[in-house]
Amino acid sequence: MSASLYSSQLADSGYRPQFYAYYYKQWQQYEMDYHQHHSTEIMYMIAGACRIELLRSTLPIALGDRRHDEVQTDVVELQRGQFIVIDAGVPHRLIVGEQPCRMLNLEFGLQLHVPPHESIHPSDTTILQQLARQETDLAAWIGQPQQYMVLSDPEEVYYTLKSLVLELDQRSMNSMLSELLFAQLLVRIARLWHEHEQSRLSQSERYVRHSIEFMRQNYDRSIRMEQIAAAVNVHPGYLHRVFRKHMETTPTDYLNTLRMEKAMMLLGSTDIPIAEIADYVGVSSRQYFHLLFKKHTSQTPADYRTAMERTQWDHVSDELSEP
Repeated sequence: MSASLYSSQLADSGYRPQFYAYYYKQWQQYEMDYHQHHSTEIMYMIAGACRIELLRSTLPIALGDRRHDEVQTDVVELQRGQFIVIDAGVPHRLIVGEQPCRMLNLEFGLQLHVPPHESIHPSDTTILQQLARQETDLAAWIGQPQQYMVLSDPEEVYYTLKSLVLELDQRSMNSMLSELLFAQLLVRIARLWHEHEQSRLSQSERYVRHSIEFMRQNYDRSIRMEQIAAAVNVHPGYLHRVFRKHMETTPTDYLNTLRMEKAMMLLGSTDIPIAEIADYVGVSSRQYFHLLFKKHTSQTPADYRTAMERTQWDHVSDELSEP
């Protein structure tokens, strides 16, 4: 049995869904205690809104343990048309205010039907096993474990989830149709997740591009990481992560490189005093400017200017000596 969707190897082993609970429920002015399931849970917001708090930790958490320095509380405001997938073993609770909300819930696990590497004939493979081999989005989704995820649904997930719950309620929890509908549900969620990840990636690329534009326009000022992040309306920590991911360097290092390239241009093509060039490129400390420049070019500013002047003079001499 696999309680977590992410711990299963759907493509290599014959898993079938095992359903534990499914229900519609309307809530109002309700605050649930923290609890956790030995199964994966999908909570779909049909109407209204609610608040879900989740405790995140890399270590097992006792539900009565209030040591907040060891856990992180994430708060999700779930709106109409959104759903959350909560992995097995993640403590969470529901909070609903005066405005009522209506939800559709499903709790499930995966029952191992065909042991790994024992499928002899294609007919022996389960529906989920075949899908995991054919649907790249599904394989990618379950291959990236996450304690929870929230997605907005254009109602495709809702109608599939609703059909599955009705089938479970009216027929059998082990019917072939319920297994087919569950497989369809996973595929629809996986495709939504893929679209969300692609959109998030595109957005992070825009943040990086806009931050670079801001730095190129303001490198001559004494700007800090917080100002760069504020210019693109994101948290400094988030910008630092996505910038490093896309550019393979930090925003601070990128800014310093940009400044040193500008300093090289000024040293080589102008007669601005070296003592003033630090101000031209936004470095307030002349000593720090010298350290940055030598780190970037392996030369002091004075040596670099001398070398550039010599190169330019040699070039002029060569032109004069030509017949």
